[in-house]
Amino acid sequence: MRRSRFLLFAVLAVMITASLLLLDGCAGKAEKETSSTSSFSVIDEAFEVIKQKGVYPVEGDMLVEGALRGMADVIGDPYSTYLSKEEAAAHKESLASERIGIGAELTRSNGKFIIVAPIKSSPAEKAGLRPYDEIVRIDGERLDGDTLRDVVKRIRGKKGTNVSMTIFRPELEKHLEVTVTRDVIPVKTVSAELLEERGEKIGYISITTFGEETAKEWQEETNRILKEGADGLIIDVRGNPGGYLHSVGNIAGSLLQNDTVFAYMQDAKGALTPLVTEPPEGLVFDEKLKTMPIVLLQNEGSASASEVLTGAMKDLKRGFIAGTTSFGKGTVQETMDLSNGGEMKLSTHKWLTPKEQWIHGKGVGTDLEVEQNYLFTEHIRMVTEIYAEGDFHDDIAYAQRLLTGLGYSVDRDDGYFDESTAEAVHAFRIDAEVDANDAMDRAFFTALREKVEAYRKDSKNDSQLQMAIGYMHHKITDR
Repeated sequence: MRRSRFLLFAVLAVMITASLLLLDGCAGKAEKETSSTSSFSVIDEAFEVIKQKGVYPVEGDMLVEGALRGMADVIGDPYSTYLSKEEAAAHKESLASERIGIGAELTRSNGKFIIVAPIKSSPAEKAGLRPYDEIVRIDGERLDGDTLRDVVKRIRGKKGTNVSMTIFRPELEKHLEVTVTRDVIPVKTVSAELLEERGEKIGYISITTFGEETAKEWQEETNRILKEGADGLIIDVRGNPGGYLHSVGNIAGSLLQNDTVFAYMQDAKGALTPLVTEPPEGLVFDEKLKTMPIVLLQNEGSASASEVLTGAMKDLKRGFIAGTTSFGKGTVQETMDLSNGGEMKLSTHKWLTPKEQWIHGKGVGTDLEVEQNYLFTEHIRMVTEIYAEGDFHDDIAYAQRLLTGLGYSVDRDDGYFDESTAEAVHAFRIDAEVDANDAMDRAFFTALREKVEAYRKDSKNDSQLQMAIGYMHHKITDR
């Protein structure tokens, strides 16, 4: 083993621009075992038996990989796992400040690999890729039997190299050949805007994950909105799955006084090590951040590093927590390089809040519970099939839920396309200025997606944010 580091593992996600998301913490060096406590000759015996007598041929490296995965799996901890060389590289890339790729989100729908949307000004957009384009071939080879992860891996590559794709464009009903040059895709994790509500200026800042450059981005965005006159700050970590521990430590430090314990690390023997705020190297935060009113927005998708931040702010009574109870992930992982290029990730510590509370499996509670509007929680799909009255499918149930959320009258949401569904579809198509018929086709699903996205972009529909704004207004006026 060449090195180790502490991780707080969050969630897994597979996309063109991201594969694995996890939370890295303070660096440390794993101690090498100086003596053996047991013999592993039985592993060598099993290896030779399978290689020599197995009727199904298996590469030796695959057997080793299987053994490593098995050792991690038998622990029974979802956050302890073995990562192959490729998987290890992917999870490091996911929290980098930039990635190499084509800059497009990809999904799998009904066995087809569909472009959801190219990132603005990305290589994918410049090459002419559009939403709903179906990828049929990559570099001349079909995708038969490929998983989403396989397709992502085939599209990735080195900066400056080309990837050729055969895509099917539904509106043209024809196949097109597209060549995309891979390039650097910047990754921004912090965004902010100044909200002017009821005569008050409130800074709204969203953190999507705690990556390598998040603290620097936080400094830039908070400096900007404070110069614009923000009197209070709403920090949105809804759906934030985690990130680097040192990153969340820097942000917590900007909001708390120096030498404040914002969390504890607890080892297997129960010993506690305090994590203390300190001035970050190379960054200078505005001192107003330490005293201005703070509201944090979280939900069940806020995990790991997000919970370190909200847990600290709640225990120390530095911020008001609104939304719903967070995910509840309170373990810390240490990742160690293995000689085959892979990594073994093992839960070695718990992390506790400043009041020494372990939130694992429970989450961080809120000061004000606010359920979100349903249309904000539904995952938006790319649907390519056509459905009519009498059909039954989960895609229909998905559409029924969205239509209901948009205010159309639908008697059911179980996926059966009944008469009330047909009437709602017809009414929606007229309102959306789509050809007036009763079918759920690509034009219908495209319009439905656009309506829901427009609904989400209007902050007036975000009930959790509106509640946070109302609370912040009273905090500012009461000062």
